[in-house]
This record gives sequence, structure tokens and C-alpha cells, in this order.
Amino acid sequence: MTEMVYGTVAARPGEPVLPRWWRTVDRWSLSAILLLFGIGILLGLAASPPLAAKNGFEPFYYVKKQAVFGGAALLVMFVTSMMSPKLVRRLGVLGFFIAFAGLALLPVFGTDFGKGAVRWFSLGFGSVQPSEFLKPGFIVLGAWLMAASMEINGPPGKLYSLVLALIIVAFLAMQPDFGQAVLVLFGWGVMYFVAGAPLILLIGLAGAAVFAGTVAYQNSEHFARRIDGFLSPEVDPTTQIGYATNAIQEGGFFGVGVGEGTVKWSLPDAHTDFIIAVAAEEYGLVLVLFIIALYAVVTVRSLFRLMKERDPFIRLAGTGIACLFGLQAVINMGVAVRLLPAKGMTLPFVSNGGSSLVAGGIAIGMLLAFTRSRPQGEMSDILRRSWR
Repeated sequence: MTEMVYGTVAARPGEPVLPRWWRTVDRWSLSAILLLFGIGILLGLAASPPLAAKNGFEPFYYVKKQAVFGGAALLVMFVTSMMSPKLVRRLGVLGFFIAFAGLALLPVFGTDFGKGAVRWFSLGFGSVQPSEFLKPGFIVLGAWLMAASMEINGPPGKLYSLVLALIIVAFLAMQPDFGQAVLVLFGWGVMYFVAGAPLILLIGLAGAAVFAGTVAYQNSEHFARRIDGFLSPEVDPTTQIGYATNAIQEGGFFGVGVGEGTVKWSLPDAHTDFIIAVAAEEYGLVLVLFIIALYAVVTVRSLFRLMKERDPFIRLAGTGIACLFGLQAVINMGVAVRLLPAKGMTLPFVSNGGSSLVAGGIAIGMLLAFTRSRPQGEMSDILRRSWR
């Protein structure tokens, strides 16, 4: 079933893998991802030296680290994008169970690195955040369950996927990591909507999410502190949000100049969660708009290509990954300009971070694999034939 996909490119028996991949992959999205990674390295050169000096490392220690993990992420992305949807599904489901086991073990073996949330396993030479790898795996498994429920006498896959999503959210809330929980629920909701969910049910689930947020606010000091900071009419200039907001305002349209920014000396997370503030201060609104356009290219082009998809699994999984990718970028930049509460979320392929880079490479590799052109005919062709 997963091999019934769209496209008008004729199959060429015996064609080597690389030429076939290059002929069928979405090159606009691929180019946008490579540009985002290049921008991340450029911004890392500006944002990382102050933190490296503070921690006693050489000036470009974090830039080299980002290049290593980024190279691994791009390698994984290219390899995954060459796989068939069936193989992607199998590896995605396997990866989900491995990541879920890691998530379940965090309360016992995890660490918070002094940030108040137990989200990582410390490996001595680095750390791993299971929730980053859980997201693409959950999207693939959830899409598979929903697609199975559309078959005659199929299992109640939509219900199973909802139960699974709620279990994951419960584990994430224990850390606490409400940002990743929002992404998981959003990804499930998008797939459920595309699968034909009743609007009233989605509204009910949104109401339940608001109720859960209220309970979390009343019982979690970590969550309440961030909400209170967001709702406060005044911004403390000595907080990360205060520094980031001021830097964005100082940058103006063209920025203060390469290397001339000051926010990187004040923000401890300038190279990760608030990298967009460094971009806005040194390069101005021009670079920020260009970054936004690159995320829009990947998200919108993928959704348009998936609209033609015949196979429900590919359509659902691809839509979930594309929307998660776009939403994570929106949340990161929205936090920096104080449109959203602080989430502690990286900017995909731009922020420094091992787990987020490699997991992002896996997710985008899956998306590129799902949106490749294949020779079985487009959805519009099938609809036209059915109307005759």
C-alpha cells in the first residue's frame, strides 16, 4: 500500500540510486535545508565564542561541535531520503520504541544540567535528549495506525494513536517539557485532521488541552514561572527574554554589523534557543525574513506535494513532519520576540545542539523520502478517472 504514490516521472529499470534520487527529490526543500545549516554555522561563529570563553574552551569549540553534529545530521538526512516509504516506516517505528524507552528511563537515569527539567542522558562526552528522536518516530507510528484504521475491518488506529500521544505527553510533563508535549499533540492533531476527524472532536481536544494547561499552571512552579513572565506587562531587561527583545530592536533593518552585536555576551543560550536574536542584532530584519522564507519553503512545498499523494500513510506522516518542522521554528522565533511563553526549544538546523540536529536530520530525511516523485500517477489523475 505504501508504494502507491504520486508523480509522473517514468521508472527507469536498473537506474543507479543516486541519479534516481536526484531526479525525484524536492531540490527546493533540500536547498533550503542546506542554506539553514550554513546560516547556523555563520551565526555560531558569532554566538559561540563568548560561551566558549566562559567555559574555558577554545573560541570556536561550539562551532566545531555544531559542524560535526550537523555533518552527521546531513548524512543521516541524505541516507534516509533515499529510502522507500516502507523502509522509512519500519525504521521509524523501531526508532520510536527505542526513544520511548529512553524517555521512560529519564526519571531514573536522566539529568537536568541545572536547568530544572530532567530531559537528558549525560554520556560524559555529551548528552542525548530522547524526546527529540521520539517526535519523528511517533509521527510515523501514528500515521501508520491512522492509515490502518481506514482499511476495511482495520483496527481502531486513531484511538490507539491518541492513547499513545497522551502517554507520551504524560511522560514529557513529568520532566517537565511542555514545549515538546505541545509539539506531539499538535502533530497528532494535524494528522487526525487530515485523516478526516470531526471538527467538534478537535475542538473538544483543544478544550482539554487548555484545561490541562490550567492544571499544570496551578501545580508546576516551572510552568507557572514561564507563564507569569510572559503575561507580565513589563520585561525584566536582565532576563534572557529581555536581552533578546532588546537585541532584536537594536538590529533594525540591516543590523549593527557582523561581529558587532553584544547580546551574545549576555545570553547563556545565545547559540541555541535564542540564536535568532543574534541574527536580528548583527544582520537585521533582512536575514530574519530570509530565514523565515526558508522554513516556509520547506513546509509549504512539502504540503503541496503531499496533497497529490495517493497513499494515506505517506500523506499523513509527511504532513505531520512538515507541520512539526514549521511549528518548531515558529515557536522558537515567537519566544524570542515575546509572542509566546519561553519554551526552551531550538531553531531547526540553525541552533547549536547535538540531539536536535541529528533528530532534525532524520525527520527531514523522512519528509524528503515521502515527497519524492514516483511513477504511479497523481491523486488528481485518479479523481478525474472516477468522474468519467
